[in-house]
Amino acid sequence: MKSTFAGLDLGTGEFADQVRSSLADIEDLLLSELSSGDEILTEAATHLAKAGGKRFRPMFAVLASHFGPEPGNRDVITSATVLEMTHLATLYHDDVMDEAPLRRGAQSANARWSNSVAILAGDFLFARASHLVSTLGPDAVRIIADTFAELVTGQMRETVGARGADPVEHYLRVVWEKTGSLIASAGRFGAMSAGADETTTRTLTRLGDIIGTAFQVSDDIIDIASVTGDSGKTPGTDLREGVHTLPVIYALDGAATDCRLRELLVDATTGTPRAVTDDAEVDEALHLLVDSDGMVAARAKLQEMADEAAALLATLPAGEANDAFTSLVRYTVDRIG
Repeated sequence: MKSTFAGLDLGTGEFADQVRSSLADIEDLLLSELSSGDEILTEAATHLAKAGGKRFRPMFAVLASHFGPEPGNRDVITSATVLEMTHLATLYHDDVMDEAPLRRGAQSANARWSNSVAILAGDFLFARASHLVSTLGPDAVRIIADTFAELVTGQMRETVGARGADPVEHYLRVVWEKTGSLIASAGRFGAMSAGADETTTRTLTRLGDIIGTAFQVSDDIIDIASVTGDSGKTPGTDLREGVHTLPVIYALDGAATDCRLRELLVDATTGTPRAVTDDAEVDEALHLLVDSDGMVAARAKLQEMADEAAALLATLPAGEANDAFTSLVRYTVDRIG
């Protein structure tokens, strides 16, 4: 039976079984590590892990490991678990900042307990990730420390805004820091732990940069385009939060910008993004954006990223791991319709 996972075509047979086995080992280690603290911490610390999720970063690391001679090395499992812990920790903190009531279809930790508990649970995940990565040696510790810094910098950069910087460059920098950097680390850790050579490791790190950024761009396109389809997502989430994503930035920057769109999305006094809270205004803005030059430009940028990822994959050895990554790149573009 053909196995797919988060847009990945894993094919059939031994390779798919090996990937599934590695992911099961990562899941076991993740829950074991998060249950190792004081009982008062365990419930909150395992809350999001038990809620599920795509485990995209561990999957990326596992696939990257198949470009090295030792994909079964235990360090692959350890490093992939560190990455997922780090990702989960950021979600606890993000939900506090966003005052989010739900996460992965379940009540968020801050809503279930309190902001303080959610922040401390996130801190505990960072602590367990730091403990676990220390078993991999000083290079691994340095890599994850740099990644921590990039994640925090991206969140800070998004919070304070562009401050006169080019809006497109600011957006792409934020997306790379908040999303691409951790997936790049997944490519790096997976390859490095499996003994891949330096050139291959650099290529897989760069592939993570691109695919991580591209996935966020495609999510931002779907947030707008889903107004005319049935994607299962609630459209206009970013507009309601006053967040200008790539399609919006391109649309507002274009020579043919609709004056009504600017009126809806930009505060006339400050010139800063305006949170659109009225349902009718959200719907109006979405329909203006769907047919805008901004959506055309955002789709073109996404295709440019996909082409760059495909070019990188062409330099790597052929095989089932390469095929899986290729299917992921294709899915990243195809999912926007």
